[in-house]
Amino acid sequence: MTHRGKTVLESPHDYEPTTELATATVSRQGIVTSWSDAAQRLLGHAATDVVGRVVTEVLAADPSDAVWAALAGAEAWSGTAVLRHRDGSRLDLGLRTCPSLDGESKANGFVVAFAPVPTRNGYEDSGGDDRKMLERSFTQAPVALATFDAELRYQGLNDIACEMAGTTAAQLRGRRYQDTVPDNVATRGFLRHLRQVVETGTPTSYDSHFGGRAWNIEMWPVKDPSNRVRGVGTASFDSSAQHWAQQRLALLNEAGTRIGTTLDVVRTAQELTELVVPRLADFVSVDLLDSVLQGEEPTAEPIDAAVVLRRVAHRSAVEGLPEAAVALGAVDTYPAYSPAARCLAVGRPFLSGLEDPDFVRWIEGDDVRSAGVHHAGVHSGMAVPLRARGIILGVAVFWRRLRPEPFQPDDLILAEELAGRAAVCVDNARRYTREYTTALTLQRSLLPRGLPGQAAVEAAFRYLPADSQAGAGGDWFDVIPLSGTRVALVVGDVAGHGVRASATMGSLRTAVRTLADVDLPPDELLTHLDDLVTHLASDDGTTASDAQDADGISATCLYAVYDPVSRRCTLASAGHPPPGVLYPDGTVSLVSLSPGPPLGVGGLPFEATELELPEGSLIALYTDGLIEARDHDIDAGLDQLCQALARPSPSLDVTCDTLIDALLPSSAVQPGEPPSRLPSSLGPDGSPSRSARPTDDVALLVARIRALHADQVATWSLPADPEIVADARLQASRQLQAWGLEEAGFVTELVVSELVTNAIRYGAPPIQLRLIRDRTLICEVSDGNSAAPHLRRARTFDEGGRGLLLVSQLTQGWGTRQTTSGKTIWAEQLLPTGHAGGFR
Repeated sequence: MTHRGKTVLESPHDYEPTTELATATVSRQGIVTSWSDAAQRLLGHAATDVVGRVVTEVLAADPSDAVWAALAGAEAWSGTAVLRHRDGSRLDLGLRTCPSLDGESKANGFVVAFAPVPTRNGYEDSGGDDRKMLERSFTQAPVALATFDAELRYQGLNDIACEMAGTTAAQLRGRRYQDTVPDNVATRGFLRHLRQVVETGTPTSYDSHFGGRAWNIEMWPVKDPSNRVRGVGTASFDSSAQHWAQQRLALLNEAGTRIGTTLDVVRTAQELTELVVPRLADFVSVDLLDSVLQGEEPTAEPIDAAVVLRRVAHRSAVEGLPEAAVALGAVDTYPAYSPAARCLAVGRPFLSGLEDPDFVRWIEGDDVRSAGVHHAGVHSGMAVPLRARGIILGVAVFWRRLRPEPFQPDDLILAEELAGRAAVCVDNARRYTREYTTALTLQRSLLPRGLPGQAAVEAAFRYLPADSQAGAGGDWFDVIPLSGTRVALVVGDVAGHGVRASATMGSLRTAVRTLADVDLPPDELLTHLDDLVTHLASDDGTTASDAQDADGISATCLYAVYDPVSRRCTLASAGHPPPGVLYPDGTVSLVSLSPGPPLGVGGLPFEATELELPEGSLIALYTDGLIEARDHDIDAGLDQLCQALARPSPSLDVTCDTLIDALLPSSAVQPGEPPSRLPSSLGPDGSPSRSARPTDDVALLVARIRALHADQVATWSLPADPEIVADARLQASRQLQAWGLEEAGFVTELVVSELVTNAIRYGAPPIQLRLIRDRTLICEVSDGNSAAPHLRRARTFDEGGRGLLLVSQLTQGWGTRQTTSGKTIWAEQLLPTGHAGGFR
């Protein structure tokens, strides 16, 4: 059967063609009041099942049919309608309703007559079979067909055209095209071509895009017998398949030139998103393993559990839609059932969408993601692993919301190919990042990123590598806290540039820290350092005699130790230029040193120089790159250093900049060049200095001297008598009370007791006890025996051997250092909260 141009499958209960008329009566309220036998045979409903019920509940297969509106409006009606058989099947029947009138000519009910539509060869036999066939061909055509008159008013549309328009033919017929569509590029193009056909009478065709599809549109004039244009016929062919095939080829071609233009991991991921949005997807995200961003080697095994990924790129065809649930640079954990984790687990791409229960479960677990998906209308997705050379780098996820059609297997193949190309580029960038990070890490590891916590000096620094293609240099500096509130200031310079110079510098800096930890005097420390350089040269196949040759190792170093209690600074130099000192009265001088030979020469002694520095003095240590230049000799550079150091300065950072600006050759400063971090220039807080790169590496360390005052230090000379131990504890307890540190009394008395007892038992006179209140509380016991004590494990019945073990357990740290007359054993403990001391 057919109805309104649509074929209706006949039910097995189709009524045989007959002239018998089925009837029923219906009240004004739509209640069935009588039911004929013929009606029962036609529709299968017995009178007992129908009478008393609302007619639409029983019979209406399509409540929108005009017959039911006619009954409600008390109007006569005739035509064809679809009724429901008792078994649920649908029947097309011819219906006629006649109102029954009361004495006042008002309808009080209806008589309804219905019968099967007579058929011949399966089509309604109402005459004009050819016309009906033509109408059905138009309506059911697999392309969108529409006709317009010369005024561009709709005359007819088939089913596909109505579906495209989102309405019915009846609602559009007689209306002008431009009044029924939104104003956009596609509709303006369609209207322009319609007018062109009407005006010229010439057929035309063109391609258009709307509704997320590609269309090839044909238009032709409809003429009367006198060859006058009376209208326009249109046919729109869906050419999306061909269009997207061409787009896929174009994307693949462009991928070779647009992805991987830099050796930057994040930029490569961004290039992938820029390429595919909106041409393939409406939203794309790229998430990578953190190991990839760090240049490390990711795993080659599939990831079969929740995975932690970092968002490096995403892009939407509509700004802000869908709202990204993960911000750029943020880390998110993807559960095992999420598209990203499932994709990485199986190692291959797959399609997903709202019909996927795991996808729905995933988005519902995040309010932002759920709101974004539902608000934006995301309906289809693809998850594709980024895999190169057998290792997994991350995942790219593609979503569609603007295009109504879901992703197809062909799209998945294209996405896999694009992701594969991007993955190779990401892996290349990862490998470069690894090499670059290695070099950068080596260089930065050779220099302190910040100054250690200590209060003996206030320090600031600058490091400026040379503007050279030779690579990182070998200059270094350091500030090393020592026992007894002392501090070591170090500046060194390894000759040459490149990895070898940097590696040698790193070895020397580490060696200096190690030797400083055992509190070696400056001259003795340089002797050990000289031996190390000799060994390094031997390992390289050189000897001491050629250590200064081009292929050998040569280095200079200045090592200074400042004691804020005695306010004395002891320095030793291995071929290094002398530091400059700015005294509180404004005078500036260079420290008069007895410089030894450069490190690596071997066999020659180093001499220490000692001087007293008043509180507030400023000492500047530097490498020769600061004072040497092509336009003047070293003496001129030292004079400029003293002059610049004498200039008033509000801070040490300003002092550093003043020295660099005054001493670097003008050719090293490039006007307008922005400052940069390492390896260009680095300040004490990680901020760049204002100067550009010099012609040689420059390391500069500036320190303002502080001092401990008498009320922060207590000293007692003790006789070598065991009975004095109790008196030493008492003196220490009284001093703590004077400092308001009674809470530290128990530990301090125990430390004093153990250290003084050891000095009396194993040491030699003179014996001295000293307490220092700084940021910590320091207890020192000195004696005339240079033998250093060691921790040991006492056996069960031993009477001694537990003292130093108790000290090490109860204090923050302990140690020993050699002195000119013996040794000093020290122990450091934290002060109670609110009692931290410090320099004034």
